[in-house]
Amino acid sequence: KQGPVASPMSMRSVLTSGSCLSPPPPPPPPPGPPPIFDTETAKDEGTASRSALFAQLNQGEAITKGLRHVSDDQKTHKNPSLRAQGPPVRSPTKSHTPSPTSPKNSPQQNHAPVLELEGKKWRVEYQEDKKDLVINNTELKQVAYIFKCNKSTLQIKGKINSITIDNCKKFGLVFDNVVGIVEVINSRDIQIQVMGKVPTISINKTEGCHIYLSEESLDCEIVSAKSSEMNILIPQDGDYKEFPVPEQFKTAWDGSKLVTEPAEIVG
Repeated sequence: KQGPVASPMSMRSVLTSGSCLSPPPPPPPPPGPPPIFDTETAKDEGTASRSALFAQLNQGEAITKGLRHVSDDQKTHKNPSLRAQGPPVRSPTKSHTPSPTSPKNSPQQNHAPVLELEGKKWRVEYQEDKKDLVINNTELKQVAYIFKCNKSTLQIKGKINSITIDNCKKFGLVFDNVVGIVEVINSRDIQIQVMGKVPTISINKTEGCHIYLSEESLDCEIVSAKSSEMNILIPQDGDYKEFPVPEQFKTAWDGSKLVTEPAEIVG
């Protein structure tokens, strides 16, 4: 406020003097156009490489002409000295882990044979080569379950509600009376002899089943499914006559429903 007033001439001298700031540099030139991608050239190169690949594959047997022949002295199976040098060194880039050894099959577990009354159920299980198995003192409310018995024979005396034979082989059953049903499931080579009466015998998924009926049980119904080699033996003149159970059936449409009947068994 107290200094001298600058004149217009002094201002011009300051602007033209070298001590003033220089003007800002001009902006950089704009970037050039982006490089042009030669799609045609890339396409031609890809086509050429594929053509070369297909040409190699189409050589057929001639493709092996480029392989180097190995003489007999370079083959390990014809040159013992190469085998003595040991196996080739494996590549360090690949990790070789020993293959896990397959577990040995565990031995089949042996079960103790069972013949006992558990509540209302007679359990006959895991009997092997027993020809004299007997169940006495039966009651009408009791049932018998026979499981995995092989090469054995069981006799059931008295009257019982039902009997089931499951997973047995070469097994024989003799019983007096059953008021319900006798079932044979998943078994093979079964022989059943009825001494008294039984209303129904069911055979399911079984190969080989021979049923000896008594004079009192000739009205028994035989129900079978997915089974083969089934025979019913009927008493005649002091002996038994064998009748096969049909395994094949034919079905036809009669105009309103399907009619199924057993196919003839050619003896």
